[in-house]
Amino acid sequence: MKIEQIYTGCLSQGAYYIESNGEAAIVDPLREVQNYINKAKADNAKIKYIFETHFHADFVSGHVTLAEKTGAEIVYGPNANPNFKATIATDNQEFKIGNIIIKALHTPGHTMESTTYLVIDEAGKEHAIFSGDTLFLGDVGRPDLAQKAASMTQEELAGILFESLRTKIMTLPDDTIVYPGHGAGSACGKNLSKETVGSIGEQKATNYALRADMTKEDFIKEVTDGLAPPPAYFPLNVKMNKEGYESIDVVLERGDTALSPEAFEAAANETGAIVLDVRNQNDFVQGHIPNSIFIGIDGGFAPWVGALIQDVKQEILLVCPEGRETEVITRLSRVGFDGTIGFLKGGFDAWKNAGKEVGTIESISADQFVSDWQNNHNPIFDVRKGGEFNSSRLADANFAPLDFLNDYLAEFPKDGKFYIHCAGGYRSVIAASILKSRGIHNMIDIKGGYGAIKKLGLPMTEGVCPSTLR
Repeated sequence: MKIEQIYTGCLSQGAYYIESNGEAAIVDPLREVQNYINKAKADNAKIKYIFETHFHADFVSGHVTLAEKTGAEIVYGPNANPNFKATIATDNQEFKIGNIIIKALHTPGHTMESTTYLVIDEAGKEHAIFSGDTLFLGDVGRPDLAQKAASMTQEELAGILFESLRTKIMTLPDDTIVYPGHGAGSACGKNLSKETVGSIGEQKATNYALRADMTKEDFIKEVTDGLAPPPAYFPLNVKMNKEGYESIDVVLERGDTALSPEAFEAAANETGAIVLDVRNQNDFVQGHIPNSIFIGIDGGFAPWVGALIQDVKQEILLVCPEGRETEVITRLSRVGFDGTIGFLKGGFDAWKNAGKEVGTIESISADQFVSDWQNNHNPIFDVRKGGEFNSSRLADANFAPLDFLNDYLAEFPKDGKFYIHCAGGYRSVIAASILKSRGIHNMIDIKGGYGAIKKLGLPMTEGVCPSTLR
């Protein structure tokens, strides 16, 4: 038996490849599926099953395409109702793969169809679980994402999740390996570990939601407390996962269209497409196409696209580092943004060399900020997440989280300069690009963000451990 975790850092997502005696299964595959096909081919194995733990909200799974390309059977748990051919497993139904068995354990609560898949090895031992978003390392799945679809409150779903964990998962042997759907950075939980593989025993000892002395009422209160609103694109990804989608091959072909600066400008004016610049933030600050939005490919790219652009049907024109166009189109499609219609041939240098208008952002070092602010005391805006801001911040900072920046536009001064910062410099440039696109141009970005500022002696609030902010 072989089990391989295929972890994608920008999504904090784990897919899994399982092989035994010439047969293979994939759990929660990503949109681009050739990697799984290649693995099976290298093992001289046939992909027999595609197991889906639930209808994912934070990414578009590759189940439909992988089934089309391989003939593998898509499997969901009870209560699932996809619009394509799939096996809807019953609770405890077993699926044979080579010399091993995978048993479907219905574990509703995160969503009502959520299912954990238990691997029973060649010796009949309960070896591992693929827990999806039911159990993470350090946390459990948030119970608010499916409440509208399920016509239930988040408290009711949390109560169901409590029972699933206690009756289906915590009863397994302590040495059972836990392979979760996500790690730290995912919006599907609030206290996820950076580790991506654990065990039932470890989680019973360390996961706040699995405490032995925890009542159902305690669980409901703690799991639902402090949940930030989910990103707006989540329901759209659920819809695609449930109803199907275009092949990524079609998406790539449509997006892989090189446009001259003149054609790029015409397309932007004629189509209403967003110009998305994915270069490094330092490059964007120094020069960019006016009204373009910055979300750098080397940061938390896909989740920020989903949170900020929101509409998966929005057409997109790309400004990329040369040679990375296919990568960017692929990563957009992972979160359902299939509307890329072309990219700037030759990158931003081609735009600049064509004599087109160029925008810039005023950006200064943390040292210069401290020196200047002590003289001018211009307003400071912190665009980090609420937990970061509450944990430790500049005493004079205003809160304007990037996730919900449009709700804070009225807070920014129309006259006079103001400063903007995040933790390290990536998110503040995203925020600055959005503000500029809304007609607000008087910001000064602080390079290095809070990480650089806090070393320089300005008054800070007392730190509060983020884990106490649930």
